[in-house]
Amino acid sequence: MTKRQTRIGLTKDVINAEGDFIAPGPGLRLLDDVRDAEYEIFSELLSEVTPDQIAGFDMVFSLIPKWTADSLRENDQLLSVHRFGVGYDMVDVRALTEAGVALFITRDAVRRPMAVAILTFLLALSTRLLLKDRLAREGKWAERAKHHGIGLVGRTLGSVGVGNIGHEVFKLAMPLDMRHLAYDPYARQEDVSDVGVELVDMKTVLEESDFLNICCPLNEETYHLIGEPQLRIMKPSSFLINMSRGPVVDEGALIRALSEGWIQGAGIDVFEQEPTPLSNPLLELDNVILAPHCLAWLDQTFTGTWETILKQMGELRKGAVPSGLVNTEVWDTPRFQQKLQRFLEQTA
Repeated sequence: MTKRQTRIGLTKDVINAEGDFIAPGPGLRLLDDVRDAEYEIFSELLSEVTPDQIAGFDMVFSLIPKWTADSLRENDQLLSVHRFGVGYDMVDVRALTEAGVALFITRDAVRRPMAVAILTFLLALSTRLLLKDRLAREGKWAERAKHHGIGLVGRTLGSVGVGNIGHEVFKLAMPLDMRHLAYDPYARQEDVSDVGVELVDMKTVLEESDFLNICCPLNEETYHLIGEPQLRIMKPSSFLINMSRGPVVDEGALIRALSEGWIQGAGIDVFEQEPTPLSNPLLELDNVILAPHCLAWLDQTFTGTWETILKQMGELRKGAVPSGLVNTEVWDTPRFQQKLQRFLEQTA
């Protein structure tokens, strides 16, 4: 059998309007150095990946487009989909598993940048950074005494979700001498004792947090997990931080909470609709700090993610199980194993 190269596809959102790779660092040049592999960028950016786009590829690096059962129709070659970051709510994981396709994410590459970004919101909110920036720019020094910040020692940092990123947030926050609470039905107390976290129920973390970090994935269980009932439980002096996914928080309820004083303020990096329309009332509120779903986009985020994905692809080309596999059950399915063995025979 004639040996062939590994075929790698990339969704078109990896390049900008000028045709350059969207991230800092070596970018696509790293793929040029992968031995016995060739890559191709999809010709179109569609909202949902189509069977025609992935035909002929062994692995695909994907950012924005959705993956559904229709995306995988009549495809018996694709081995893996590699997602930037840790969110995969745009992927029908069950459909991938049934089609014998492995889904990979880059947990290690985004853990620290995400935690740093969440801590940035916490510090900016507690010091009223944006307001004080505005006072300086407008020459309103006489008003500075009216806008004191909030000390963190002894305050309560709460989190809904304390997995990969949530744990790192508490790790970075330890020198701040805050009290640490978290609600996570999938965590055990021994998993978080090293960062001083007390696991409690949802009501307790809502009632007692001065700063509440939303740090859970978006799925059927977490859609609008934080709505009006939850926001009304929070302290009027508290702040909410959301860098997970927009729909985890009911945006309409959050707008009312910020406008009517149910809570004091918020740091928001994600929205129910992205890009969020300029008519969104959140954009008019001065007690919320906003970012366009990119606060954790650091140079190290991109380089780390890219290196992780290349390592995953390299392990897969050897027939080994790479880190970051989401649908772990797919590995031993006959359909995936048949494709993997055929791939190894053709490319080894």
